[in-house]
Amino acid sequence: MLTFIRIFAGLILMQFAASVLSQTYPSHAIRLVVPYPPGGSTDLLARAITQKMPESIGQTIVIENRGGAGGMLGSEFVARAVPDGYTFLLGANATHAILKSMMKHLPYDPVNDFTPLTAAVEVPTALAVHPSFPGNTAKEFVEYAKEHPGKLSFGSSGTGSPHHLTGELLKQVAGIDMVHVPYKGAGPAVQDLIGNQIPAVFTTLSTVLPHMRNGKVKILGVAESRRAQSAPDVPTIGESVPGFAMPQTWLGFLGPAGLPAPIVKRLSSELLKALNSPDTRAKLEAAGMIVMGTTPEEFAAIIKRDIETFRRIITAAGIPPE
Repeated sequence: MLTFIRIFAGLILMQFAASVLSQTYPSHAIRLVVPYPPGGSTDLLARAITQKMPESIGQTIVIENRGGAGGMLGSEFVARAVPDGYTFLLGANATHAILKSMMKHLPYDPVNDFTPLTAAVEVPTALAVHPSFPGNTAKEFVEYAKEHPGKLSFGSSGTGSPHHLTGELLKQVAGIDMVHVPYKGAGPAVQDLIGNQIPAVFTTLSTVLPHMRNGKVKILGVAESRRAQSAPDVPTIGESVPGFAMPQTWLGFLGPAGLPAPIVKRLSSELLKALNSPDTRAKLEAAGMIVMGTTPEEFAAIIKRDIETFRRIITAAGIPPE
């Protein structure tokens, strides 16, 4: 009987503590860690969210860029942070799905060391070629590659990036031989494409859309299974290359493992509110992003699914872990 009373009292205290926590959180500024240098889609999303969230959460959200090691440094920092709701991460499928198979000793567990909050946006990937390339569709690109085995090269933002693995998956599905040329970021790759130093790149759709409109590149298709809202006239690669479709390239928010349930509920609801506000949504969609806004449970399932999907792609490509 005494044991029952102690358990009951403990449950009451836990509920009381959770209620107090939900009423007092947050009491000071919150830190959003971005594991990449400023610039690009992560920077745009981080700024959009940190400008909107304070309106309803009542505290400043401070961006802290901790770039390096392909996103590992910033991700590990948040994985080791105190789970009090004052430090959270803007992660990506690169940091939480791809690196799991690319690294022998990843310094964090992408599933067990984090608390998913929401998968925020999808960032479509495009296959872009120089205007002089003798093909206007993904099918013609594949046919050209088959006619010139091992002579067609494609650039990406780096080895193991979603853009690199998009090219590897196309090689696997279409049965073609291409040479990967890794760059230190999407910007240099696209500049070399415009300068006709490389015939093709896989990169973020929003990066090459302005150049397509100026006639500097041709976009042959998007890598995902559906057309992008920002470029509905651009077909998917799978429309002309049957069986091809990449997983979504997403950006999402996560806290450290052990984040209390009331804080998870508050942070995720505030993030969804900011994402779905008309001005924020318009800003993100204008940059070529697709707002997702999942529940924490849905986001956790996406991470686990993508770890396995990218493991298969990386293994089939024969890319050894570093």
